[in-house]
Amino acid sequence: MAKITGELKDRKYILIITSLSSFTTPFMGSAINLALPSIGKEFSLNAVFLGWIATSFLLATAALLLPAGRLADIYGRTILFKIGLGIYTLASLFCGISYSSETLIISRILQGIGAAMLFSTSTAILVSFFPPEKRGKVLGINTAAVYTGLSSGPFIGGLLTQHFGWRYIFFINALFGFISLIIAFRKLKYEWAEAKGEKFDFKGSIVYGVTLIMIMYGFSILPNIYGTYLIILGLIGFYLFARIELKINNPIFNMSLITTNKTFAFSNLAALINYSATFAVGFLLSFYLQYIKGFNPQTAGIILVSQPVMMAIFSPISGKISDKIEPRIVASIGMIITTIGLFVLIFLKADTSLVFIITSLVFLGFGFALFSSPNTNAVLSSVEKKFLGVAASTLSTMRLTGQMFSMGVALLIISIFIGKSRITAENNNALLSGIEVAFLLFTFLCFAGIFASMARGRIRE
Repeated sequence: MAKITGELKDRKYILIITSLSSFTTPFMGSAINLALPSIGKEFSLNAVFLGWIATSFLLATAALLLPAGRLADIYGRTILFKIGLGIYTLASLFCGISYSSETLIISRILQGIGAAMLFSTSTAILVSFFPPEKRGKVLGINTAAVYTGLSSGPFIGGLLTQHFGWRYIFFINALFGFISLIIAFRKLKYEWAEAKGEKFDFKGSIVYGVTLIMIMYGFSILPNIYGTYLIILGLIGFYLFARIELKINNPIFNMSLITTNKTFAFSNLAALINYSATFAVGFLLSFYLQYIKGFNPQTAGIILVSQPVMMAIFSPISGKISDKIEPRIVASIGMIITTIGLFVLIFLKADTSLVFIITSLVFLGFGFALFSSPNTNAVLSSVEKKFLGVAASTLSTMRLTGQMFSMGVALLIISIFIGKSRITAENNNALLSGIEVAFLLFTFLCFAGIFASMARGRIRE
């Protein structure tokens, strides 16, 4: 009886620790959107360079996720989780004391390195410790922590930016990280390394990382011809990566997870499409609310908070539902609702009412909550335990690659409509036109994702 009680208590601490770490990174991501105009003013940056303050973090994280997941499976998820949390916390502090845009971006890259270790281990630790019949529920709680970070980020970020300055966003994030680190070292004593003793694939890791960076950087500098060259080289790199992984005994990514596991393949594709279509919503609406509507950062943050609040409320519920109903059904309904939410944002105008904007964001948040937890449950329930780190990393890679693609589309459209000029009242009409086109493209993309979500098949007989 004592052993069972102790194990239940440990489960509680593990859920708290992983949820705290899951809170900090999205809090940072959503809060920084509200601070971008202030950062741009202090360092005299244009819109494209401001986008790189968000994108540099995503790029570093995505490039290292698969290697981090494989290292976690070999050497232990707990040790890598703690190292990642330490790097992320220190990098947050460095961001807060940055004295130039260059040092800020370098610090954001360091944040991305730490985040890669967190993303590749936190959900894998949860799935390793909790039985299958409780996975949807705990993954829903963990996802709710993500969205609580997203929902509090705009409000707290706007408040801090307006009254104390944008640097305090990073200082608060470092404080959250430090608290999580203390709890992790005191309470997280278990270790999981189902692939212990297997070799690490250095060659595949390097090819994968360089390839992903080439594609995403190339996309970010379009329509420059060098961007096209980098994308082509990146696609060739992915072909080489697949060839390498098929030939070695212990690949960083087991290709059979894609070729023979329909649920795994289509669930990851659905995640890629969903994040590609939704991530830049906060970025675009932050510009819309502050530049076109003329709201201050605090007011813009309060408006934007409506979307992630819905995510935080309904993610645990949808996760629990996916323990009983096929995740394919729940997630696909979420994708449909998200598509509708993106569609109505196409009609944004300078005089659009706040009721319309907030209603659209609530609709988007509800749809995304229905999609995310069940989709995660489907991915992690479709693989053996020895692949949990890689599976979690793959899903996180799809999420972050989608986020980078989403930001790339947004930045490309903005650069087409207003060039590299600073955003002023004179080019507000051009900015609004670009935002409308972006939402149109995202709507079509999310509509295609409905079919990927439905095609994943069943995870239960």
